[in-house]
Amino acid sequence: MIRKRILVTGGAGFIGSHLCERLLNENNEVICLDNFFTGSKQNISHLQNHPYFELIRHDVINPIFLEVDEIYNLACPASPIHYQYNPIKTIKTSVMGAINMLGLAKRTKSKILQASTSEVYGDPEIHPQPEEYWGHVNPIGTRSCYDEGKRCSESLFMNYHKQNHVRIKIIRIFNTYGPRMHPNDGRVVSNFIVQALKNEDITVYGDGSQTRSFQYVSDLIEGMVRMMNTPDRIIGPVNIGNPGEFTILELAEKVLQLTNSKSKIIFKPLPEDDPTQRQPDITKAKELLNQWEPLIPLEEGLHLTIQYFRNELNIH
Repeated sequence: MIRKRILVTGGAGFIGSHLCERLLNENNEVICLDNFFTGSKQNISHLQNHPYFELIRHDVINPIFLEVDEIYNLACPASPIHYQYNPIKTIKTSVMGAINMLGLAKRTKSKILQASTSEVYGDPEIHPQPEEYWGHVNPIGTRSCYDEGKRCSESLFMNYHKQNHVRIKIIRIFNTYGPRMHPNDGRVVSNFIVQALKNEDITVYGDGSQTRSFQYVSDLIEGMVRMMNTPDRIIGPVNIGNPGEFTILELAEKVLQLTNSKSKIIFKPLPEDDPTQRQPDITKAKELLNQWEPLIPLEEGLHLTIQYFRNELNIH
């Protein structure tokens, strides 16, 4: 068997670290690239002594010259707190990062997968969201650095494919949760779990009726790897998410129940441009990715994530 050399940008992040682990388990050589803005060495510390794992501290805004067979481009802060902290940097990471990685793929003739996002749909007027939907995005709002950055990177991928015949894959990732999420990333699952474990008030924005679809990280990784291994004619975009839809209030109540917390739920105003509904149409993923669909139900995934945060926060 020929061992593939695979580059994972953002490889020390929450999703990237799980992907690195999976690719190493499949007997590949993995180069993990990260600038550690939101990634952490702790996420990949258990891989550091693996003979086929290599870590490079590097920012994708700058070009890099490597010899690789495949590239997973995950580099970009993905939670509102992190991507709004430095919006210009976020846009640069999405756009210049895509240009640099596509240039590398063009030179090495490698296959490249773009981790795009359900945020390209903005606050959707169509429910659930199919890949054909162009989205409803505020181009100058507080979230636009991320939404428009990712929309532009999809455009770059398509144009490198059409003009330079780069072998591309585009997936749109919907809300994902699991171990190694950043405890302070402001995402709803980690927020609720950390607040519940500390018996602090659980903050729900708006009235809690807005919906989200939550997929466990292992389901996403399976979808990513399957997408990368599809024939070259399949380029996407393909939604990877869990169509099970829950209100934010339901999630808060579920977390309270699973943690036996004494926390109370309090309500705060809804942030600007916060989508009211988010649910993937995964018809394409099932059809193109060998019947892929999420396998981990919310309760099971929350159990595993709560256990991770108990250990991290040393709360037992």
